[in-house]
Amino acid sequence: MYGLVNRAIQPMVTTHHGVDILQCITERPDLQNLDVCATELAYPEDVTHRLVAEASEELAPSEEPITQAFGEYCITDTATEGYEKLFENKDHPLPEWLHQRDNLHARVAVSFAARQPPSFRCEHRVDASRQLEYRSTRQGLAPLVTGLLHGLGTHFRTPLAIDQIASLLLPDGGMKHA
Repeated sequence: MYGLVNRAIQPMVTTHHGVDILQCITERPDLQNLDVCATELAYPEDVTHRLVAEASEELAPSEEPITQAFGEYCITDTATEGYEKLFENKDHPLPEWLHQRDNLHARVAVSFAARQPPSFRCEHRVDASRQLEYRSTRQGLAPLVTGLLHGLGTHFRTPLAIDQIASLLLPDGGMKHA
């Protein structure tokens, strides 16, 4: 996981809970001497999971709400902190922008060549809703994607209702969520 994602937890915690809580989290033995702000560096996947685990131990009864808040803040933070080009189609409707999500990952991959991007597939439903299928080689990040979607809804001024209807372990060890 690239530091771009991990970087969002520091301002999220500071903004919503204060610098003292952030210090309590980052001083935990699992995270000491870890620079979670280096956006251009790749980190082992467990760094993200440790950040979320330590933050949830301090702030929430489980990891899911922290992971979701983390994802939402990641969008609102990156959309205003030097990554505006990734969100330049703000005037287009969110469903249209979501439809181009794999192109977004291709653009990001130019800067982060070693990453293994997730894959998304968006289906239009008869009832005018959309079903978004998310596939990843990483496990445990579905709440992060839910948070990212809520952040995108805020960014695009589009209210969203999100329900996860399925989660499958794939034969290659990856995950499929709908």
